[in-house]
Amino acid sequence: MEELIDVLDENGYKTGEIFTRKKIHELGLWHKIIVVSIIDKNGNLLMQQRSYSKENNPGEWDTSVAGHVSSGQTSIEAAIREISEELGIQLLETDLQYLFTYKDDITVNKNYLDKQIYDCYIVNLDSIDINSIKIQESEVHSVKLCDVDEFKRIVSSNNIVDRPELFEKLINYINKK
Repeated sequence: MEELIDVLDENGYKTGEIFTRKKIHELGLWHKIIVVSIIDKNGNLLMQQRSYSKENNPGEWDTSVAGHVSSGQTSIEAAIREISEELGIQLLETDLQYLFTYKDDITVNKNYLDKQIYDCYIVNLDSIDINSIKIQESEVHSVKLCDVDEFKRIVSSNNIVDRPELFEKLINYINKK
């Protein structure tokens, strides 16, 4: 069964409508996304390379985790679920620190319209054991740890999901660590 998602108005309030993920994107309806950046005590960011089978941004690098908020979920519940599903990392809600919210309206193609409101979170861990990560192959091709300089190089490349607002705040956050 396809994931059901709450439709939002442009201010992020639920309209009461619920559609499948496919229908949300076909109709270009506002909906909630979570983005989580996992950072170790040395300021290294866990990045994921998206699966090559993804409909949008296949094979591109991204921050640690991103995903849709399912109908009835809070964004922090969705973040915990996505971290577990995509990376096999078990966290508590108290492990996540809210960073900020932003909106984006992108036309991927005529049948895929992204009107998304992003809730962005940071997770600070003492260390990240890349070898213990269990990636969800349908979502994630690979993962790696990047220091801030490598992250900046990746951000300036053409092989990264377009999240300039997030990446600017993330670089500032890491530089302050």
